[in-house]
Amino acid sequence: MKNPTLVHKSSVCYHCGDQLPSVKLSCDEKDFCCVGCKSVYQILAENNMCNYYAYNDTPGHKIKENGHFEYLEEPSIISQLIDYKDSENSIITFYVPAIHCSSCIWLLEHLYKINPAIFSSRIDFLKKEVTVSYKHDKISLRQLVEILNQIGYEPLISLQDVVKEKGNSVNKQLIWKIAIAGFCMGNVMLFSFPEYFGLSAVEKEFQYLFAWLNLAFCVPVTFYCAKEYFTSAFASLKQRHINLDTPLALIIAVLFIRTAISTAFGTGPGFADTLTGLVFLLLMGKWVKQRTYHHISFDRDYRSYFPIAITVLKDGREKPTAINEIEVGDRLLIRNGELIPADSILMKGEVYLDMSFVTGEAEPQQKVLGEILYAGGRQMGEAVELEVVKSASQSYLTGLWNKAYYKTDFKKKNFNDSIAKYFSIGVFVVAFSATAYWLFQHDSVKAWSAFTAVVIVACPCVLALSTPFTLSAILSVFDKKGFYVKNTDAVEQLADCDTIVFDKTGTLTSTVNANIHFNGALNKEEQLLVASLLNNSSHPLSRQVFKSLCPDKLFAVSEYNEIPGKGIMGLVNGRMVYAGSKKILPFELEGKENGGVHVVIGQSYKGCYAIEQEWRSGLFKLMSALEGRFNLKVLSGDTNRDEKILGCFFGTETSMQFNQSPRQKLGEVISLQDKGKKVMMLGDGLNDAGALKQSNFGIAITDNINNFTPGCDAILKGTSLSLLPNFIQLVQDGLKVIKISFGIATAYNLIGVYYAVQGTLYPLVAAILMPISTITIISFTSLATRYFARKNKLVG
Repeated sequence: MKNPTLVHKSSVCYHCGDQLPSVKLSCDEKDFCCVGCKSVYQILAENNMCNYYAYNDTPGHKIKENGHFEYLEEPSIISQLIDYKDSENSIITFYVPAIHCSSCIWLLEHLYKINPAIFSSRIDFLKKEVTVSYKHDKISLRQLVEILNQIGYEPLISLQDVVKEKGNSVNKQLIWKIAIAGFCMGNVMLFSFPEYFGLSAVEKEFQYLFAWLNLAFCVPVTFYCAKEYFTSAFASLKQRHINLDTPLALIIAVLFIRTAISTAFGTGPGFADTLTGLVFLLLMGKWVKQRTYHHISFDRDYRSYFPIAITVLKDGREKPTAINEIEVGDRLLIRNGELIPADSILMKGEVYLDMSFVTGEAEPQQKVLGEILYAGGRQMGEAVELEVVKSASQSYLTGLWNKAYYKTDFKKKNFNDSIAKYFSIGVFVVAFSATAYWLFQHDSVKAWSAFTAVVIVACPCVLALSTPFTLSAILSVFDKKGFYVKNTDAVEQLADCDTIVFDKTGTLTSTVNANIHFNGALNKEEQLLVASLLNNSSHPLSRQVFKSLCPDKLFAVSEYNEIPGKGIMGLVNGRMVYAGSKKILPFELEGKENGGVHVVIGQSYKGCYAIEQEWRSGLFKLMSALEGRFNLKVLSGDTNRDEKILGCFFGTETSMQFNQSPRQKLGEVISLQDKGKKVMMLGDGLNDAGALKQSNFGIAITDNINNFTPGCDAILKGTSLSLLPNFIQLVQDGLKVIKISFGIATAYNLIGVYYAVQGTLYPLVAAILMPISTITIISFTSLATRYFARKNKLVG
């Protein structure tokens, strides 16, 4: 006998959850409300992507009719929309309003299964943003958008910065609803004064009039201001689960019905004041939460100042300029290893771009004069001049830096979805149990009051706020002191470190001032040759020697090459020039010190620049504060000539290793981690980029030069290095704040429910407590963080 086939029996669409029509469409024994939903299912089934339906029931959206996307074939429009484009790849960021759950994240991060030309897609859930990387010779921008439309995720496309606009704008509709609810609540309270203070014979004549007026004010509050609670609850019930809005919608509906019945039959004043006050306070709580999450998102993704100083050429002179001050038309000088901060045109020089920061591909790309160079690329050759054609986007560069943040973590991204079902069921169980108890006691007033108060006062949102808001407040303090951490997750990594590894040059020493003298002989022309070569490098020693030479003109450089940890070489005015350690020179040197910057022109050794670097202020105090709390280590690419001086700063137990190549520094960090150490690495980002990336928490030290490395977790201004112990202590104090605030939030819910089940907590009071609890947590985390910041001397 043939086994019966399992059939998907439901009154709602398998894809979107809408009610099925009388003539329904079926596929694979699943029912759909329209051809669009069925088509999306077939696309996902054909590409083995039905896991989309595993994370949430009916997660999809009913798709719109095919839009008119012909305009996306216009090159001028494409150039304004895309973030990056080279000969093969393009990257674009879309704002997708339909993103709402973990199924959305799963589907949009598996677009490559639908079309292999889409080789990468990542989601920022809070901002409803998807960044797509694709092969533009195999799929056009129009085809990409049509694919998103076909699966129900049509992007909102505008030539304006839609994501930023959405993030920065306050929900105007919510403001209108708050205003209307507040207006109605005020008038209802006014007309309820006679009920509050007792009715005289004259006032009783107006009792019925006031009751009908109050009911009239309840209508817009219920059916307009509170509409989202009903639609959200209805949608969740269609999908056969309960969300956080379901009990609130039930309360509002019952309050309105009871008020309408009381008014119609003249049995009492009803609950107009409770209803309008409740909705007003619920909306205020939603506004507070919206503003809070906006603040968190802004602090994490849109730094007010991205800490890279760019060299701008004005009137033939170099001027370090903050990235947010760069304007279209500015002429930029980009040296070897420096990051291109804004989309620009190549005006002078030969460019080999490392685009791994943008595309993940490290193969250098050669560019020619007049070609567009996209932000995020790193110059790997001689110094070049660019002209800015598009304003620098701090959010774009921070987003690239923050790529690790976009890795999907369904549980973390969807906190409310994961707990809403169980929390709401728990609330209903407590509420109905309290109601049943008081009805059994023949006290219907307390039964009603207990049910409404429990549903209103028990809110999990405040539990979700403590961690992100505290960490974001810490980031804000850090920013003001020149310590830029890429995201809140990295803040927690900082607190876990138990070992600190220091580079020497550019980290413990300043790149600003140094005493330099040349042991050898260089004539005027040879000095210009050396200066012209050094001008192409961003290494601290190169910048210091170049500054001491102070040339009045520069020669063009070709065949430029910079080898990390060794030095630089290039053809200058027809002569080959070498500058760096003895390892870069074309022949062996005997009897010469390893330290300093050795110079060879042609085949002639000219001498060596001896550099006495200036140690950063406060090093002794810094190391004294760190010793005992951390294992300290020094890894330097220089010689050991400064070992005795370093010994004065560090204790005798500190291990110091010199003449370390970039690969050896990386190996040492890996060795420490293999021993179970949590390593914090501090370097200048030039010869230790690999070690910074490998470490548990990498900090790039900067002194007004563009030596940012995307592998680091934080950027620290050199002048703020002495504050490192204060930064670490603030993070550890911040974790205490999180635990305390979580305890406060839990206590609030328990105490509120305790009084609510007794029927002694009036529903309107519960509605007042709801936003107050959110404000309490926000205020506590802000004040506590500020207190600890002041205690650690990070604020005035």
